[in-house]
Amino acid sequence: MLADALGRPLRFIVTAGQVGDITQAPALLDGQSGDAVLADKAYDSNALRAIIAGIGATAVIPSNRTRRIVIPHDADAYKQRNRIERCFYRLKHFRRFATRYDRRTANFTGFIHLAAAMIWMQ
Repeated sequence: MLADALGRPLRFIVTAGQVGDITQAPALLDGQSGDAVLADKAYDSNALRAIIAGIGATAVIPSNRTRRIVIPHDADAYKQRNRIERCFYRLKHFRRFATRYDRRTANFTGFIHLAAAMIWMQ
């Protein structure tokens, strides 16, 4: 999921449970602009950092512990990453989202659109 600076959902891609989120990050960032992209350690890859630099933003991603050369990040800016967590928290207020009540991806995606629209209205 991609969220704005206020923690409102902008884009999302539903994947299978065993698929890593980093595989969808380039598609989420396609056509976006901004000053910085904040993400957690799971998104630490050179390829993603190159995509972020390509859109003219700064990658605020802590280095994974397996990285040999640690890439520094802005710790003060990283504190704002909690806004995506708040976005998921608001979405999980909808029981249908939290329990993945809909088994078909199309139905689940449709409900996410509805829930995201309701969050934007708050």
